[in-house]
Amino acid sequence: MSTINEESLFDIAREGVPSDQYQALSWEGPLREYLEVLEGNPLACRNSWQRLLDMIELHGSEVGVNGRPRRWLLFDDPFDEGRDAVFGLDEPIARLVDIFRAGAMGLGPEKRVILLHGPVGSAKSTIARLLKRGLEEYSRRPEGALYTFTWDVDGEVISSPMNQEPLLLVPRATRKRILESLNRRHDRPYKLHVEGELDPVSRYYFRMLLKRYDGDWEKVVSHVTVKRFVLSEKDRVGLGTFQPKDEKNQDSTELTGDVNYRKIAEYGSDSDPRAFNFDGEFNVANRGMLEFVEVLKLDVAFLYDLLGASQEHTIKPKKFAQTSIDEVIIGHTNEPEYKRLQNNELMEAFRDRTIKIDVPYNLSYEDEVRIYRRQFRSGNLRIKAITPHTLQIAALWAVMTRLSDPTHPSLTLLQKTKLYSGGDVSGFTAENVREMRAENGEEGMFGISPRYVQDRVAAALVAEGSHVGPLDVLEALADGLRHHSLISNEDLRKRYTQLISTAREEYEEIVKREVQMAVSADEGATDRLCAKYVDNVKAYTTREKTIDDQGRSHDPDERFMRSIEERADIPDSRKDDFRHEVMNYIAALHIEGKNFDYRQNPRLRRALERKLFEDQRDSIQLTSLVSTVVDPTTRQRIDGIRDRLVQRFGYTSDAAEEVLHLVADLFARGDAKDEGQQSSAA
Repeated sequence: MSTINEESLFDIAREGVPSDQYQALSWEGPLREYLEVLEGNPLACRNSWQRLLDMIELHGSEVGVNGRPRRWLLFDDPFDEGRDAVFGLDEPIARLVDIFRAGAMGLGPEKRVILLHGPVGSAKSTIARLLKRGLEEYSRRPEGALYTFTWDVDGEVISSPMNQEPLLLVPRATRKRILESLNRRHDRPYKLHVEGELDPVSRYYFRMLLKRYDGDWEKVVSHVTVKRFVLSEKDRVGLGTFQPKDEKNQDSTELTGDVNYRKIAEYGSDSDPRAFNFDGEFNVANRGMLEFVEVLKLDVAFLYDLLGASQEHTIKPKKFAQTSIDEVIIGHTNEPEYKRLQNNELMEAFRDRTIKIDVPYNLSYEDEVRIYRRQFRSGNLRIKAITPHTLQIAALWAVMTRLSDPTHPSLTLLQKTKLYSGGDVSGFTAENVREMRAENGEEGMFGISPRYVQDRVAAALVAEGSHVGPLDVLEALADGLRHHSLISNEDLRKRYTQLISTAREEYEEIVKREVQMAVSADEGATDRLCAKYVDNVKAYTTREKTIDDQGRSHDPDERFMRSIEERADIPDSRKDDFRHEVMNYIAALHIEGKNFDYRQNPRLRRALERKLFEDQRDSIQLTSLVSTVVDPTTRQRIDGIRDRLVQRFGYTSDAAEEVLHLVADLFARGDAKDEGQQSSAA
């Protein structure tokens, strides 16, 4: 047994259940005390739309940069360490929050069904889940407190079956005056308003007691106890979820409640509200939010129930009059069901009462990578490592499947994908990207789901080997396409396969650059190469001679200078301009008392690294790796490059060795191709 004096497990468990919070959440009092609570906290009687908006705003937001929309931090999933975080959907989420804001202000959206529309796996359910989770947590906070009431009649305690707002016990005219007073006490942009009537059970007891006390309202409400309550999906309090079933098994009572046949004998009538179970999803979700999973798969009769619930804020339980509800209704659906709705003339009224929010797939592969990283965290992976660029290349391929081919003749699909992720492509600006997005509004509504990529990465992770790399994942993605249940079009399958080749080519370019950087990582050699270039440029611009190590003078080495400049993409016609720019920059630094550092000029640094790599490539004999025999000196040099790949880019030793073999093979094939072309020319 450990001798370290650690905190006991029971003490740790006890910390998670603070008694003061329990007492606050268990508050009870007469209606008079509740009205006193409202005097100090008028927002306690907000409606569901207002509460939802305040919850989202409480979590805060970040202002979008470079023209991007505001990001609402609730959707970073602050409840579960980001496990359900939503990435790349800031724009549709911002539109959704704007709708909540308009609904909270009573401008119309509060009378609509919010319809999240998008392809499978585009995070529609996750958005709804985070809203419900946020409401649960918010209702436990002091600023999110909400209240309901119970009746105490002849020794029996009867809860308001739909957790209604206690102000509904106040006559409408008096309630209006109370709300006017409360609206003067808060600074939110919306006005508080409590609409509707008591539910059938509360209405029954209210009228019974009113008759008993000859209309004395004060004596009636003396039987009322107001209490705080907490929204909870698991306990079916204020949050509901309805999922369609087989049409033969669907029953509208699942939405609006049903008769309790065991109590009919006790109360003598099936129209007595005490003999009715108000436990349908509409009843349960009162004061909160109701989610309809795949809402357009519902039977038409169910969709008609939604019309009254959204437009009139009422439902029709069996045997009872229209019953008031206060809840946000959010449904989600995919493209086939939505097209069916559009083609159904009988559902015009439902279409008119919905606000559609398109929720597409990610169109930024950097945001897509964040989805995969969330799934494959290093803490979850104990069997093997994921090498650098693995998830990036998978994400790049996934995003390419979601984009339309570019119409600009000089732009490739790969370049377009990089532009959408904020990358730079010569000749294209941010305004061009905005125009492309506007012209291709359907992008992201088709293509490969993140789930498919995650499944194929998982398949690669459990295969043999010490690590999984981009080529392993691309192979797994290609293999899975042959059996993908959602791809029935052979042309589409071929397109996706071709894009895997494009992604592979991009990966090969990346690792070639990294190996080049590892080869040229000898900063002393790069410094000497840069000094030689600057000496030659200085002599050229001042029309002087260069001096070598033996003190001999020479004309500036034009061939050497151009070998650097060509790798910086400087055409021969602009070489003089570039050389004068370099010398002017060095002179300006000298005046300021600073030294010239080529590392601060990415273009020049890249050119020097490429030049150094090509100069050393033959001496290192990297292509000898594809042979079976490597001499000790070459092996030592290659081991040094491998170690730099590990230290600089995060590869494991085995993965770095694999990358070196890949790059060696690529150069060997390139050399063979060049020799073949020269032979053909001869």
